[in-house]
Amino acid sequence: MKKNIDVCFSPALFNLYDASESIVVVIDVLRATSSMCVAFHYGVKSIVPVSTLEEAMLYRAQGFLVGAERKGEMVEGFDLGNSPFSYMDEKVKDRNIALTTTNGTQAIHAARNSFQIAIGSFLNLDALCHWLQTQNRDVILLCSGWKNAFNFEDTLFAGAVVQQLLPYFKLTNHRDSALAAMQLYDLAKGNMYDFLEKSSHRKRLEKLQIEDDITFCLKPNQTDVIPVMVGDAIYNLNVLQSL
Repeated sequence: MKKNIDVCFSPALFNLYDASESIVVVIDVLRATSSMCVAFHYGVKSIVPVSTLEEAMLYRAQGFLVGAERKGEMVEGFDLGNSPFSYMDEKVKDRNIALTTTNGTQAIHAARNSFQIAIGSFLNLDALCHWLQTQNRDVILLCSGWKNAFNFEDTLFAGAVVQQLLPYFKLTNHRDSALAAMQLYDLAKGNMYDFLEKSSHRKRLEKLQIEDDITFCLKPNQTDVIPVMVGDAIYNLNVLQSL
């Protein structure tokens, strides 16, 4: 029997979904979940998502690198921000990182009572979809949005996942969000960068002069890592399975 797949546009709506037996894929394309995928690709051992700057700093005394982003910018005094390029560095290999961001880590917190949390981005699209197909679990795609509001880029990724998995899953009775996500992805997939031209977060990041982050985060299948939550931390599933 096919399992269900659904899309939640914002953490503010997540209380409407029963995720107790579902895999929840947290999505923050620009840029937290993209950066997490890059971090694991470059050998990070674990990422602990925390809600506040103060919580993140407490981990420094335990030997963690600490990363923080607010309003799109790296927070002064932290080792890392939220750009995927900052994780392409030997200094992150085999390290544990405590990370707090405006949207992505908050969405992870919202999904904490689900059966399992996985991390999705365009960078690991095919690897993630292949894994979800094998799990025999309902899937909820949770878009981080921007401060609990809807955004385009996370919804486009959710639509890409639904489109790829629909032969193996079925839509729920509350299917409109999944259908909308797929239709938006169909409109955008020829050139997602141009499609997002007037979107709020692209404008926000352009003001910070980090357009390279946008183009990088929209390029599919740059890694086969599948970050998953185990306890309070996120690990690379491929590494866990090899132990």
